[in-house]
Amino acid sequence: MKRVIVIGGGPAGLMAAEVLSEAGVVVDLYDAMPSVGRKFLLAGKGGLNLTHSESADRFAERYGEQRTQIEALLRSFGPQQVREWAHGLGVETFVGTSGRVFPSDMKAAPLLRAWLNRLRHPAHGGRGVQFHMRHRWLGWAEDGCTSRFEAPQGEVTAQADAVVLALGGGSWARLGSNGAWVPLLTARGVAVAPLLPANCGFDVAVQRRLPAGGQGVPVQVVPAPMMGWSEHFASRFAGQPFKTVAISFSNGQGQSFQRKGEFVATASGVEGSLIYAASSLLRDEIIRNGHATLHLDLLPDFTPERVLAEVAHPRGAKSLSSHLKSRLGLDGIKTALLHELLSKDDMHDAARLAAAIKALPLQLVAARPLDEAISSAGGVLFEVLNADLMCEALPGVFCAGEMLDWEAPTGGYLLTACLASGRKTGEGVRRYLVV
Repeated sequence: MKRVIVIGGGPAGLMAAEVLSEAGVVVDLYDAMPSVGRKFLLAGKGGLNLTHSESADRFAERYGEQRTQIEALLRSFGPQQVREWAHGLGVETFVGTSGRVFPSDMKAAPLLRAWLNRLRHPAHGGRGVQFHMRHRWLGWAEDGCTSRFEAPQGEVTAQADAVVLALGGGSWARLGSNGAWVPLLTARGVAVAPLLPANCGFDVAVQRRLPAGGQGVPVQVVPAPMMGWSEHFASRFAGQPFKTVAISFSNGQGQSFQRKGEFVATASGVEGSLIYAASSLLRDEIIRNGHATLHLDLLPDFTPERVLAEVAHPRGAKSLSSHLKSRLGLDGIKTALLHELLSKDDMHDAARLAAAIKALPLQLVAARPLDEAISSAGGVLFEVLNADLMCEALPGVFCAGEMLDWEAPTGGYLLTACLASGRKTGEGVRRYLVV
């Protein structure tokens, strides 16, 4: 009887275990945490986003530079197959107004419970998966084949005909994904791209501006910007959202991003869905040049002409803040950001203020730490894996999930690709073992 070790109890590892156990393979799944699927459950706290209903071509575009590699996985297990798989576990799904797909009850826990029950007690004569919790993978023993684990009773070892590594990326270390596997694989000749934050927030640099020299003279900028928001802005607005705004960004490689949505001010910068959507471009630009400057449209539903007309409208005895609120509905954090980034001369020049409202430059200087990110980029290079995701340098060792070198935005794309890679790996192991 063939035996396989699966290391990692996230969606990719569980899916690989399902494919193998259904084929009658003896599967032992090891995980460092007390229970499996912890990041899966956390992702579902606000409503489990399983996948997305958009067209296959648009869906595949979300994977950027790794589209070709991920699209190959999605052909056999894409969004529709994810929904069918959930239905097979007794979980109905629906498509939300944004096109995202959710379980009918929006919860992750019932789906995970049903899944684990099927893994432990598979139908059609399959073998149940054996779970080994609190077993942290330490790499291989001196023979290069035996897997070592740190367990409650001390170090233990295990041998199998094949190993599936589904150890996650480098974000949310407290849930088990800490990237500790990177040196273990590189020491065995497996090439790994550095793990980087994805779907992450950023720190800002605020330029303190000097008064302009007079009418028509450009605003002078202090060469060294101050890291983070001013104490005044951070103390009053950290945690508050920028609603109904748009951001745009272009880099020197001809890539651009423009989208309307929402994001949140943090104590030192920005985060939230709109920022996450552009995070890969922004992060890479910071790596190349030390900073990235996006432009923020505070009133995306207003034309530049209308904004200028309203700003320039005589305000009489009204304060500028009252004027902006009555004419444009600008107040709160949006008005505060204008004061944070513009000089007094800018604020009282109608043309410059109107231009800033429609395209306010915001300089980002650092991505937030990897452990704070929703997901990670980087990982095992596809170039060192075969079509079944087996390491060319380590026959019988397969990789799946977020530890592979890819990234995707939130919206069901991360989970779908993890499930697809887990399924591909399970099928690859079956071919390798000829079962």
